[in-house]
Amino acid sequence: MEKDSISMDVVNPKAAGIDIGSRSHWVAIGQNEEDVREFGVFNEDLYEMAHWLFQNQIRTIAMESTGTYWQNLYAVLIAKGFIVILCNGKFTKNIKGKKTDIKDCQWIQKLHSLGLLSSSFLPDNDTEQLRTYCRHRANLIHMAASTSKKMQKYLRLLNLRLDVVVKDICGLTGLKIIRSICDGETNPEKLAEMRHYNCRKSEEEIAKALQSNGRQDYLFALKQELETYDHLQNKINQCDIEIEQMLNEIIDSDDNKKQHYTNPKPHKRINKNTPKNIDLNLKSYQMFEGTDLMAIEGMSYSTVLALMSEVGIEGIKKFPTAKHFASWLRLAPNNKISGGKVLSSKVPKGSNRLKIALRNAANAIGNLKESTPLRDFFHRINFRKGRVSAISATARKLAIIIWNMVVKNSPYVNPEGYLFLDQKRKLGITKRIKKQIDKFNIDPEDLGFLTT
Repeated sequence: MEKDSISMDVVNPKAAGIDIGSRSHWVAIGQNEEDVREFGVFNEDLYEMAHWLFQNQIRTIAMESTGTYWQNLYAVLIAKGFIVILCNGKFTKNIKGKKTDIKDCQWIQKLHSLGLLSSSFLPDNDTEQLRTYCRHRANLIHMAASTSKKMQKYLRLLNLRLDVVVKDICGLTGLKIIRSICDGETNPEKLAEMRHYNCRKSEEEIAKALQSNGRQDYLFALKQELETYDHLQNKINQCDIEIEQMLNEIIDSDDNKKQHYTNPKPHKRINKNTPKNIDLNLKSYQMFEGTDLMAIEGMSYSTVLALMSEVGIEGIKKFPTAKHFASWLRLAPNNKISGGKVLSSKVPKGSNRLKIALRNAANAIGNLKESTPLRDFFHRINFRKGRVSAISATARKLAIIIWNMVVKNSPYVNPEGYLFLDQKRKLGITKRIKKQIDKFNIDPEDLGFLTT
């Protein structure tokens, strides 16, 4: 009796697999020993690899996304006309036997030949450059925050409890007082006179908190940290200039983006870490070709900047459905079903900067005082499953809304819209009156209202 066999068709006949390394790259164009070669990581080695692949008539290549070592090789292969698939390492690790670089590249080549590897998401070139500036700026902000904590520590060691009377020691009042302390001023009354008029504490309260013990070693360390903080703020301002130039280049090179214009939104708060000299409301409206993402409640300038720099409009359109976009962000439950029973429905582990930005926006939605559709959705999930689940669910809903707005060009409709404080009060009073009239079945004629 003949045995039945199932053969897998070769989907990519002229395929190669590359195992990326920090010191060398191993390339396999087949499963035989002579089909594997090792190349260095220098620029001439990368071009030599591309020439060898071209000689062997290779058309498509698969490689792992190992750290940042793949980026230069990826750029060289794309420039030479190869079809390059960058795949997640977790999809190529299940190899039998002892693990070696040679076996790894042959395993990647075999999987790619059979069409079992899928490509990871990669943004376009302009978005990638904008992402570099924005990520570097975010790192500088984290370093500045760390420096701020060190300044607060040395102030506390000097017995200058500025953190008790001032909400932010790096605000207008705090920085002015710290600079004066570093310049040698020790009189608490004179230091308290530098209070900004918006500060809630009085000058008397501030003066009580600014009686130093006079330690010179702590004062020296405070001066050093202040210089570091000023240096980082200068670097952040330089990043803002580069980000603005990059945004202008992208918009000016596309007539479809350049033609759009939207009115400013004065009700949107500007965080102190938001780029000050960039109209992100207008830039995001132009970058997404007339889609007003700032119309969504809870969306901040930092959130739209993360959208523009992490994926961009072309990146969002790469996802076939909104569910694919939410799944890529790891905001959708990963259902594991066996025997008709759901074993697990947890959200997959892992995070990226865009997911963090959307979760921050979802948290801001949960803190809104006025009732909105997204805020009500947040509180329903919060009541049933807790705040962490509510943040994840609302962030996923935000991702679905953003995909539909960008891809389908459908505007976001909030039934109430954005209202100023006096408008909110008037609307609230009107709602309460109507509710009372309906509750007691009062006829408007009984109240003396004239009806026509």
